[in-house]
Amino acid sequence: MDSRHVLIMGPDGTRADEIARILKERGHVVARAESGDLAAAALEEPGIDFLVVDLRSPDLSLAALRGALAPGTPPLPDSLDDAERRHIVQVLRHTHGNKRQAALILGISRSTLLHKVRKYQIVIPRS
Repeated sequence: MDSRHVLIMGPDGTRADEIARILKERGHVVARAESGDLAAAALEEPGIDFLVVDLRSPDLSLAALRGALAPGTPPLPDSLDDAERRHIVQVLRHTHGNKRQAALILGISRSTLLHKVRKYQIVIPRS
């Protein structure tokens, strides 16, 4: 079997680690990218044969992904939930995980923010 270069993109270390382990056992060369920006930068360089993407990645734009996969087709916009999830993650990163500050910036109560964090299964970044 030929060795392939695989890039795994996604924030969930446990799942990505398991996929990487399985691919390495089968003789493939595996690289990791924690975010879409890092994956995009890695894809600029030649040599990646396959890309494995966690579709639940907080900074992943499904509309942009659809556009990249089918360039001739006008992309459908992301759902409101997807846009809200990405925005909440961006604000939490900006506040280094401070939920009180994030709620103030978002103009919602802290309890509403906590509800949305649970709803969207957001992992709050640590300072």
